[in-house]
Amino acid sequence: FTGRDQMQALTGLFARQFGTPNYAAHGGFCSVNMAAGMIYTIGGSFWEFGGPDLARASVFVMIGTAEDHHSNPMKVAISKFKRAGGKFIAINPIRTGYAAIADEWIPIRPGTDGALLLALIHELIKHDLIDHEFVARFTNAGQLVNLNEQSDEFGLMVRNPEGDVINPLRPHNFLWWDEATHAPISDHAEGVQPALTGRFTLPDGTPVAPAFELLKERVREFTPQWASAITGVSADTISRLARELGLAARDQAFSLPIAWTDSWGKRHESVKGNPVAFHAMRGLAAHSNGFQTIRALAILMSLLGTIDRPGGFRHKSPYPKAVPPNIRPPKGPDAVKPNTPLNGAPLGWPESPDDLFVDAQGEPVRIDKGFSWEHPLSAHGLMHNVITNAWRGDP
Repeated sequence: FTGRDQMQALTGLFARQFGTPNYAAHGGFCSVNMAAGMIYTIGGSFWEFGGPDLARASVFVMIGTAEDHHSNPMKVAISKFKRAGGKFIAINPIRTGYAAIADEWIPIRPGTDGALLLALIHELIKHDLIDHEFVARFTNAGQLVNLNEQSDEFGLMVRNPEGDVINPLRPHNFLWWDEATHAPISDHAEGVQPALTGRFTLPDGTPVAPAFELLKERVREFTPQWASAITGVSADTISRLARELGLAARDQAFSLPIAWTDSWGKRHESVKGNPVAFHAMRGLAAHSNGFQTIRALAILMSLLGTIDRPGGFRHKSPYPKAVPPNIRPPKGPDAVKPNTPLNGAPLGWPESPDDLFVDAQGEPVRIDKGFSWEHPLSAHGLMHNVITNAWRGDP
């Protein structure tokens, strides 16, 4: 284990040459865990990549943080936020530091934040407290997913080979289901309102559903009562918190006269603000379930429409970044040979099954030898993975 992240490339190289994958640096003990989950989901993360816009927020939720997880500018921003009348909610196992000055403290069992976040998502969807415009336009919620279990494309987004390629590095040729014509159409077609729920059949007979429909079905069982038994947070508190966040994002939304152009080339003359901000750190991520917990937080923020909006989460340049055209990882054991440069980057980002590090039988290679779909973080020196491997004596 070494100090700052700037040394991780060198110490990682030494550890690999020494013969062990069990190395880590400060980042793996701190914010890398957070960064990996959120970058995979929204292209950026808290800390170096972005943060809450407290100058325009009305509700601020801090979850999984400690006193040393924030710089002085964050402390100053919280002070100004509270003086301006904003509500500060702290979710933390103990009431100390930031939680001690919060307007509301919600104690939670350590390591169970994911259950709370899933229940909040459940409540937002159940009571229709989501930002439909944001979800349809700026997420993949409306994109159709192949549900043919006999197909090699099962579970993947359906692509339209004839769709317009706006950006050759990231072809926007996925499919929506047009609510007006009741037929598939290229995503982000002008004037089209995509269906977010329902199941449909493509002209070639392929059963499909929007990604949002699958999310809705997946979280149906994650009720406040279910989460309460896991987290120790009462079901009433969970329901109230979800409603408070949803209503603040919806009813206190505002607009700023700032012109901008989105990723699909559409010009906007104003920017909408949803004044619900979050901040989280390794209290969420430094667990064996941390990657999925962070993804749940990013999905919650997306449903509220607070990503890259005034009063919500604001990326810092040059983020957000799409997964492609980032460097890809090696694709199999044959790509790793002694005294031979890798044919991919050890820190590449797998995006699809084509990037899986698998053997000839399609089985994942050991995590200490590369990426797999189930364990996409093996090269990032995450402390909780290192400790687990060391305890097992592996290797």
